[in-house]
Amino acid sequence: MKLKGIRVPHKKHTAQMPPVRIPVPKTVTIPMAMHIGRPAKPIVKRGDEVKVGQLIAEADGYISAPVHSSVSGKVQKIDEMMTAMGAKVACVVIETDGLQTVSETVAPPDVHDLKSFIDAVRQSGSVGLGGAGFPTFVKFSFNNDEKAVDTVVINAAECEPYITSDTRTLLDRTDDVFSGIALLKKYLNVKRYIIGIEGNKPEAIAKAQAVASQTEGVEVHVLPPMYPQGGEKVLVYNTTGRLIPQGGLPLDVHVVVLNVTTLAFIAKYVETGMPLVEKCLTVDGSAVKEPKNVIAPIGASIADVLESAGGFKSEPAKVLYGGPMMGIAVPDLTAPILKNTNAIIAMDEREAQPPKTTACINCGACLTHCPLRLDPRAIAKAYKKGEAEDLKTLCVDLCMECGCCSYVCPAKRHLVQTNKLAKAVLRNYQAQQKAKEGAK
Repeated sequence: MKLKGIRVPHKKHTAQMPPVRIPVPKTVTIPMAMHIGRPAKPIVKRGDEVKVGQLIAEADGYISAPVHSSVSGKVQKIDEMMTAMGAKVACVVIETDGLQTVSETVAPPDVHDLKSFIDAVRQSGSVGLGGAGFPTFVKFSFNNDEKAVDTVVINAAECEPYITSDTRTLLDRTDDVFSGIALLKKYLNVKRYIIGIEGNKPEAIAKAQAVASQTEGVEVHVLPPMYPQGGEKVLVYNTTGRLIPQGGLPLDVHVVVLNVTTLAFIAKYVETGMPLVEKCLTVDGSAVKEPKNVIAPIGASIADVLESAGGFKSEPAKVLYGGPMMGIAVPDLTAPILKNTNAIIAMDEREAQPPKTTACINCGACLTHCPLRLDPRAIAKAYKKGEAEDLKTLCVDLCMECGCCSYVCPAKRHLVQTNKLAKAVLRNYQAQQKAKEGAK
């Protein structure tokens, strides 16, 4: 069986551009929810002096992640902000002093066994840096007896148009990537490592292959440049031949998947003790004057980042967190850079203008190209009728929201948006059913 997908324009304009560090902004706004799970709980208050790497919020529960200051300065306020997803979340606003003084608490962690390694990853604030934002330490907390992991797949596919920040990790931080592999070998006791990367990144492939050839147990799997090659289920199947079951995780097929930049960060944290306080991201799009890769402190505004790229050459009609396929439109340019922000894409009116939508012609293109073989036409009909049981039967919960269906639709219907709404309907229905069963 071959998983499907689509060909999209690569637009990797910044692949040859090493990242440059942006100037320290006047203020940063650091949200407490930059990960899947419960938001972190602030432990600082207005007026507190903070330094780079200092803990400012503790993880609240198991699926959560601590948050650290990305700058030195004074806490201006503990506030509430609206995220790009429409949720309200607490945030810490810090007025910077421009000095970037490092906290005295920053020191290499004591890592000597699996438990101390997992604890260190948790304390680092690490989350999936490719976009998902899942707390990284959880992926390492598997029971070797029940879930015997034999393969780690390192996701360097970077299949979205424009984005090249992971490519730069492989080119600029090759040593960190392979140091990260060495740590996993030592503490997870996993012997097989596959770096999955699309074939449109020849320099990164060559560099990874050169080191992998000298490293036991590491292979570089060159993948066809087919979107969404970086989707977890797609990547695991195309690199290992293993099919993650419906509702399952890579762990169910004895695999752990890690983003390549996440892996490089873990290695650097174990070496230096500096937690996750900054992010390499791509700044590009038809409205950007000087596309480039930058390193920005977490909490810097999108406006600060865009200014470092020369501002706009034309008025932006849409600005995205992430790429044009799965990116989220931001409400305004005060929105902050998050832990899992891998790109800011600013589009002009011509690029952002959606084409006119017409009636479905039942061509089946959406079904033909869906990587998971879902039927967006049937899902749309069930959603319109409010048929939650049908949505369950159609497996809408499997949708990875990659946007292939909308991209190939000749009628330009908003299929992926409908899938998202349909998933919400199914979740609400299942919650109601569970509540009814609990009341019996």
